[in-house]
Amino acid sequence: MISDRELIVKAFEAQNFCYTPYSNFNVGAALLGTNGKVYQGCNIENAAFSPTNCAERTAFFKAVSEGQQDFSAIVIVGNKADVKMGEGDYCAPCGVCRQVMAEFCNPETFRVILAKSPDDYKEFLLKELLPLGFTSKDFK
Repeated sequence: MISDRELIVKAFEAQNFCYTPYSNFNVGAALLGTNGKVYQGCNIENAAFSPTNCAERTAFFKAVSEGQQDFSAIVIVGNKADVKMGEGDYCAPCGVCRQVMAEFCNPETFRVILAKSPDDYKEFLLKELLPLGFTSKDFK
């Protein structure tokens, strides 16, 4: 099984593929499936802004499009392109990304790790970041 440290490194690697000509704010994500596979994502901007896709959703959509729908953790890293690793702040997922996580993850067990470096990170459960989240249970 991959360690949290290795997962953090994978999230930083994903930042190398960001397309951020407007904000220059690069976000990388590394999503761990319960199958042990890591799905990397980066943010991809668009001049029209609303078609922009966050790193977290990129990772989730890649995984789901490959048949994986069970996840245990995600690491999120983000900073301006000219900021060195460890010098930025923690990068939390936006509300839309939290909602996507709620669609596929158990809020009681899914871990969200926000990292500045492989040694400087904070860990949350999804339920802490999205209390009273809207899920399929709300349709019953």
